[in-house]
Amino acid sequence: MHAGDLRPVCSRDRSGGLAAGVEVPLAEVYLEFLAGRCRPNTVRAAAYDLRVFFSVVAKPPEQVRPADVLAFITAQRAGRAGGGGVLQPVEPGGVSGVTVRRRLSIVSGFFAFLQARGDVPANPVPRGLPTRRERSRPHQGVPLVRVTRQLPRILSPAEVDALIAALRTHRDRAMVAAMVLGGLRRCEVLGLRLGDLRAAERRVFITEGKGGRQRLIPISGRFFAAVAAYLEAERPPGIRSDRVFVVLKGPRRGQPLSVRGTDEILAGARRRAGLEHATCHELRHTCLTRLREAGMALEAVQAQAGHASIESTRIYLHLADDWLAAQYRKAAEVIDAQVFTGEPAAAPGSRW
Repeated sequence: MHAGDLRPVCSRDRSGGLAAGVEVPLAEVYLEFLAGRCRPNTVRAAAYDLRVFFSVVAKPPEQVRPADVLAFITAQRAGRAGGGGVLQPVEPGGVSGVTVRRRLSIVSGFFAFLQARGDVPANPVPRGLPTRRERSRPHQGVPLVRVTRQLPRILSPAEVDALIAALRTHRDRAMVAAMVLGGLRRCEVLGLRLGDLRAAERRVFITEGKGGRQRLIPISGRFFAAVAAYLEAERPPGIRSDRVFVVLKGPRRGQPLSVRGTDEILAGARRRAGLEHATCHELRHTCLTRLREAGMALEAVQAQAGHASIESTRIYLHLADDWLAAQYRKAAEVIDAQVFTGEPAAAPGSRW
C-alpha cells in the first residue's frame, strides 16, 4: 500500500452525518467502533489524524513498527510532506507539539484496538524513550513528545467591554455573554436548545458538554436579558430548529449557527474593537479566571467549567494573579518572622 492509495472515504457517525475517513479497512472498523462511544466531532478528528498518519507512514497497519512511529514524529515536527505529496503540517516548520501528541494518542488508541482484536501482536507506539534508570524506575522514560504548557490568554475588563460594544446583534451579545459570564465552550453555546434555558432559576442545562458530560450551571442574569432581547426581536418566527442560536439572514436563515459562522462573528467584532486577540476559548478562560479571583472555590470552578479532572482547573490558580500574590505574601510574612526577625544584618560579601 502506498500513501497515494489512501483516499478519503465517508463513514456514518452516530447522528447520521458523514465523517471523513481513510481507506484502510481496519481504520474504518476502528472508526465505526469509536462512533459508538464518542461524540461525532471526536470521530471526525480521529479519522483525520489517522489519515495523516497513514499518508506519512505509507504502510498497512500490520507492517507498522516503532521506527515508523518515531519517523512520523520527526516528519511532523520538521514539516515534511507525506508520501502522497501533501504537506501535513498546517504551520511553517511543522505542527505544534500538542498536535503531534494528540495524533500519537489517536494512533496508539487505534493500535490498542487492533491488539485487543488480535489483528496485531503489539502496539507499535512506544510509551516513551528508555533512560539509564529504566531498571530502577520502570516505565519512567522520556516522553516521546515534550509539550510546554502555556498559560491561556485572557481579556481585561476593558477589552471585554470593547468587544461587546462592537457586537451588532442581541444574538451575538448573548453568545459572548454565555462564554464570558458562564464559561461555556463554543460547542456548548451552539448546542443550547430552547428547553435548556432555565430563566427563572438563572441556570442553563448543558446537554452537549465535552466528553458527553452533562451539567446544570448558574449564569448571570445579563445573559438571560440578552437572550430575551434576541428571542423577542431577532430570532426568525416559525422555524423548525429548537437551537437557541440560529442564522438570522441569507439562504440559511433559521438554521443552527455553525462554528465557522460564530468565528466570523467574533473575528469581525474583534477587528472593529481593535483587539489583537479575543477567541471563544479566551472568553471562557477569562470567565473562569475571574471566578477564581473573586474567591470561588476551585471545586466549584471545576463544576462550572465541566472539567473531568480538577487538574485541568488548577491552571486558573496561576492565571489569578491576586490569588498567587496573596499566597506569596502570607508565606513571606511567616518566613520573615522566623528567619529575619532579630537577626543581625548580613556582613558585606556574604551570600545573604
